[in-house]
Amino acid sequence: MKQVYNPYLPLDEYIPDIEPHVFGDRVYVYGSHDKEGGHTFCMLDYVCYSAPITNLTDWKYEGVIYRANQDPDYSSRKYMYAPDVVRGNDGKYYLYYCMSGEYGVGGYYGPIQVAVCDTPAGEYKYLGHVKNPDGSPMLDYVCFDPGVLNDNGVIRVYYGTQYDFEEQQGFAENEALIQQEMQMFNKSREEILGTSDSVMGPVMVVLEDDMVTVKEPARHIIPYKTKGTSFEDHPFFEASSMRKVGDTYYFVYSSMLNHELCYATSKYPDKDFVFGGTIVSNGDVGMNGRTSEDRLNMTGTTHGSIENINGQWYVFYHRLTHKSDYSRQGCAEKITIKPDGSIEQVEITSCGLNNGPLAAEGTYPAPIACNITNGHMPHGSNKKYGEIFPHVTHEGDERFIDEITDGTLIGFKYFDFKGSAKLTLTVRAKGDGYVTVSQSLDGEPLAKINISKNICGNDKECDSNKWSSLTAEVDFQAGIMPLYLRYYGENPISLKDIQFG
Repeated sequence: MKQVYNPYLPLDEYIPDIEPHVFGDRVYVYGSHDKEGGHTFCMLDYVCYSAPITNLTDWKYEGVIYRANQDPDYSSRKYMYAPDVVRGNDGKYYLYYCMSGEYGVGGYYGPIQVAVCDTPAGEYKYLGHVKNPDGSPMLDYVCFDPGVLNDNGVIRVYYGTQYDFEEQQGFAENEALIQQEMQMFNKSREEILGTSDSVMGPVMVVLEDDMVTVKEPARHIIPYKTKGTSFEDHPFFEASSMRKVGDTYYFVYSSMLNHELCYATSKYPDKDFVFGGTIVSNGDVGMNGRTSEDRLNMTGTTHGSIENINGQWYVFYHRLTHKSDYSRQGCAEKITIKPDGSIEQVEITSCGLNNGPLAAEGTYPAPIACNITNGHMPHGSNKKYGEIFPHVTHEGDERFIDEITDGTLIGFKYFDFKGSAKLTLTVRAKGDGYVTVSQSLDGEPLAKINISKNICGNDKECDSNKWSSLTAEVDFQAGIMPLYLRYYGENPISLKDIQFG
């Protein structure tokens, strides 16, 4: 029986900022391309994966579809950020993206670039940049994270970013804040102080059928200043994405909380949006009242969208690995759009695109755990962390959870348990300790798996090179339930996989 789990692509693949699109009988995922263990965002060229809409376990690597060095700005900004692809009115496929430098420097400076291809996942060719009718680059507002919609023949590009500079009291007289905003966005004082509402915030521009020339000038779809509006607690940050469901526009975006994908709805493509709610958080913040202090993973940037695949709606998002924002992996969950148009927040799971829970049999890689927490996980920023906390990482061809310290919880949701079974953990350890096994966060452990220093013998390199298998018979309750492992011990351990039977 073939299954799929989160992350749904190979464990050595890091494609965040996913825009999923159904073209014909396949779903294609487009996104940035992080390097495994990379030192900054989006270090690799764009690749594409696709799957039949009737079988989301069968993902196909389509290969490199566009290279960063095809862009004329490559000499100064080498990294391609979150893209989107749309089918034009001519039947061709158009890829929209922005370039950036190390650590995001310069990512807000340039125009929106465009490439074109005859097929969804072929070799895209550079076409040009979004331009004004006079041929000059369109640089209105802040060109960043373009999301594109072919709205019954009208080509709409949504983009933008938002910081709170102008929300500060006395901004117009605060030279330090003005200079900071000027430097971040490469804008003049006149542009910043003279732009109606703000140069920041989510905006939309309409293009001609040539897919590059501005037809209608860019304009805000949501006001920059959100205090007193439905967006006050979840203001826009970045990652604009638009879907049209029936006669309703769904604007999906990453909020300033920077761990959640939110949505807003309107009957219009460019105004009157009302905040709808959070769709997913990569730390499950907000689920059942969970606070950010109790996040169930390291949280950080997220970006994605929703797509209807063979009658089922899904949300695509990403998670963090390697103790940074620089190695992000795509995940997905089923969602429901209710008759009233609302979407309830969904929890993050290990089974994601699978058509139901995972079978409690065979071997699973530990990195498919959807919850990894020591009780005080950090919120990521534009850096790599040096402190010790549990995280997914790699050494050579092995991928595993490392730095599992005393009290760390590792959760998998969900398995279809049939009753008692053997559970084997492949661990790397040095020193005594044990792992408890349970099927609920608060329930009594079903078993305890002891870790003895004797598994290392006298091997001084055991903690970095030797994997050992530890087995226990567990009286699992039958049914669809989570699996929780909690480690207790003085020295950190690593976990490579779990095995049933």
